[in-house]
Amino acid sequence: MPRSHKKHLAAALTACLGALAYTVSKVDLARDGELGMPGFPAPAEAYATVANVETAQLANAALGLLMALVALLLLRLPGTPLVRWPALVVSWAGIAMVGAGVLGFGARAAGLAPSLGATPPHMPTALAALLVGAVWVTAWTIATVSATRSSRKRRTGSANCEVQSHHPASRVRSGPSTAERQGHH
Repeated sequence: MPRSHKKHLAAALTACLGALAYTVSKVDLARDGELGMPGFPAPAEAYATVANVETAQLANAALGLLMALVALLLLRLPGTPLVRWPALVVSWAGIAMVGAGVLGFGARAAGLAPSLGATPPHMPTALAALLVGAVWVTAWTIATVSATRSSRKRRTGSANCEVQSHHPASRVRSGPSTAERQGHH
């Protein structure tokens, strides 16, 4: 297995695991009736804007499952544009959302964004969540870039094969040419 394929495989699987970790954390928070992220409890006023905390967190968990499936899809992106392009668009949108979340929660943990909430009360849990998020978004980016490049190579490779097969020099001759049969050498 080529090194680039191993890197792509590891990145896509790591991105999937990151999404699954997010999913599990959201199910856990839904069960406890809490908003926020592990280590980052939501401000009290956030609860006034959410009608049903459990439903909201379970919807986030479902989104996490979707992100895990998209990360797995990157392992072998289908050649059809009807699947390939939506998977890549969803991947880039997810990378942007998760990356923004990691940056925002990182700023909150550092005390740089008090409008996002107080500094986390349990810093080790908050730092662990930030680490998981940073690894997740990095792996997802690597897997998406790799999948984009490999789908381009497949398309370019198949186009080159078609061009070569129509080129006169690439044709296999099984007998004398028309000129040779007519006595013109």
